Order: sequence, then structure tokens, then C-alpha cells
Amino acid sequence: MQPLETVIAEEPVVACDGGNGPLGHPRVFLNMGDKREIDCPYCGRHYVLKEVAVAQAAH
Repeated sequence: MQPLETVIAEEPVVACDGGNGPLGHPRVFLNMGDKREIDCPYCGRHYVLKEVAVAQAAH
């Protein structure tokens, strides 16, 4: 199944609320940890960590 939407993230922790205002879902914070991507368990949005953010996090 393809993700609903792919979002480029600036930081390894992202907040997702479904993006549909009152029709979205509860806001959840998703931590990528050692990975560079994560999917929201509610709406399936796919978050990918931007390359520059990966380099900055390593310092």
C-alpha cells in the first residue's frame, strides 16, 4: 500500500494530526530514532528526514 502522502521532515521528531482540521486525528508525536523515516499509525502519512537534518544531528 502506498502512503497517503510523503512529508519531508526537518527534525527526527514530528507531530502529525492528519492535516484535515476537525476531520483529522489526535495529534501524535512520532520519533524516528535511528531511522530516517516513519509512518503515522493513524493516517499513514510517510515522514522522511531531510538529508541536511541527518548531517546536523550527527554533530
